[in-house]
Amino acid sequence: MAIIRKKIRIGDLMISEGLITPAQLETALKEQKIRGAKLGETLIALGYVSQEDFSNILSTQLGIDTVDLRKVGIDDNAVKLVSEDLMKKNQLMPFGFDEKNPNILKVAMADPMNIMAIDDVTIMTNMEVMPFFCPSAQISLQLDRRYGKEQARAAAAQFQEEHAAEIAFDTSASDIEYENIEDAPIVKLVKTMLETAVRQGASDIHIEALDREVRVRFRIDGVLVENMDYDKSLLPALVARIKIISNLDISEKRKPQDGRLTVVVDSKEYDVRVSILPTVFGEKVVMRLTSKDGLTRDKKYLGLNERELPRFDAIMSNPHGIILVTGPTGSGKSTTCYTVLSELNSDEVNIITVEDPVEANVNGINQVQVNVKADLTFATALRSILRQDPDIIMIGEIRDTETAEIAVKASITGHLVISTLHTNSTASSITRLLDMGIEPYLIGDSVVGIIAQRLVRRLCPKCRRQKMATAEEKRALRVPENEECLIYEPVGCRECSKGYKGRIGVYEIMPISHRIAAMISKGSNADEIEAQAVAEGMTTLRRGAAEYVLQGITTISEMRKVAYDEEGI
Repeated sequence: MAIIRKKIRIGDLMISEGLITPAQLETALKEQKIRGAKLGETLIALGYVSQEDFSNILSTQLGIDTVDLRKVGIDDNAVKLVSEDLMKKNQLMPFGFDEKNPNILKVAMADPMNIMAIDDVTIMTNMEVMPFFCPSAQISLQLDRRYGKEQARAAAAQFQEEHAAEIAFDTSASDIEYENIEDAPIVKLVKTMLETAVRQGASDIHIEALDREVRVRFRIDGVLVENMDYDKSLLPALVARIKIISNLDISEKRKPQDGRLTVVVDSKEYDVRVSILPTVFGEKVVMRLTSKDGLTRDKKYLGLNERELPRFDAIMSNPHGIILVTGPTGSGKSTTCYTVLSELNSDEVNIITVEDPVEANVNGINQVQVNVKADLTFATALRSILRQDPDIIMIGEIRDTETAEIAVKASITGHLVISTLHTNSTASSITRLLDMGIEPYLIGDSVVGIIAQRLVRRLCPKCRRQKMATAEEKRALRVPENEECLIYEPVGCRECSKGYKGRIGVYEIMPISHRIAAMISKGSNADEIEAQAVAEGMTTLRRGAAEYVLQGITTISEMRKVAYDEEGI
């Protein structure tokens, strides 16, 4: 393939092909400056063109193919030919050599029309370059995997070297001036940590003060994975930097603090909730990462199957009543609630939320942040909200009797209320409301549907291994012992994390039918209510997880996390 020598404007090409309008190009160019991204990626992010259309244009009009670095084998000998600085500066990565001509270097590029970058690689390697288009997020992930830890360690070592005297005399190092210098090592270290966590798909970052070191772990697909460890002397500066960017009190080290910040990684905005807790060895920091658009997805991305989707739609179609989403922390409740709101959001309805904290800003929705110091609790906010002529109300969580009572009254007086509870199943949510002192007949009249959910890790389709289920595993899956049963187990490869890649939701959806409402009003227990719901077509969490195991989507061990309290599991 010949090297592209003529600079072609991708925007003009997209207009000539009829994929975008001049007005859309103008909007994309403005957004590109804000995001600091490539124009092609900005057009895709705005939804003006699809990834497939963009790749097809590059391929058919410019002769540039697309490569997925997650799926191809990357040749280390090719990567070593180009410096790390050049790859990071131009968002490119060599990944192999042409099969017919070993003097042609295959290079994945976020901007395959960057002539200067192609020339730089040619000069450095003395080879002809065959450019391939690859999204910058994929290139950044591969660079992080290869150089991320080295970069972080280099920044840590630089900090220790520059501040050896301060550290020797004062381990708190609170007077070290680094916070306003963008190229300071501690600033680079925190920035690298956040970027690496985002690119690896982490939901949380844990920075833990141990006896002699600082341990950094990422929660990926629900499991904590150690990423790095540093010398204990870095902890004060590391925590201080995080406090500064999340607007916390840098001098307060004896009390817990909560804050938040926003970061942009690979042209995508992320909300970071920060929690700092004093421990015996120093302050522990936990940062929860949430994509700004990750919570407001279409319902098709929730993972509901063909059987569950109609039940989900039936619950959402109620004009008034309470919709409860239940499950433990980290089970995806917020995502489901925001998905429901996005589905119901229109110009004809007034939607107000009260949250602690507000996890994502949604256009067209009025969102209220709980502030206990200002006496703005869930209950006090709800009373004011009811005077704001709402059609739909979302309560971040029903935590006490007062909030539950107001939610029930609001639903009975013609409002649709969406909220969460921390319970193990749909039927046990009824018991929880009873424990809060809500009368059974009020629960039967107000609750219109309950969604219990969990998240289980998906098996990596590339490396999963088939095996025959043991007698014990058959019992757990409710499969007769005399039947053959094939299931899968994790192996582990370069594309996954110890045999798992991503997560999928397991749902237990219970619309409140007339029969179930009558049972609740009569004071039936959770087991009786669940039995009736199953008779009406509800799939329990255990059954849903077992189906995923039999389909090869997840494993027995993941199923046990969902159904740990079930008999025989």
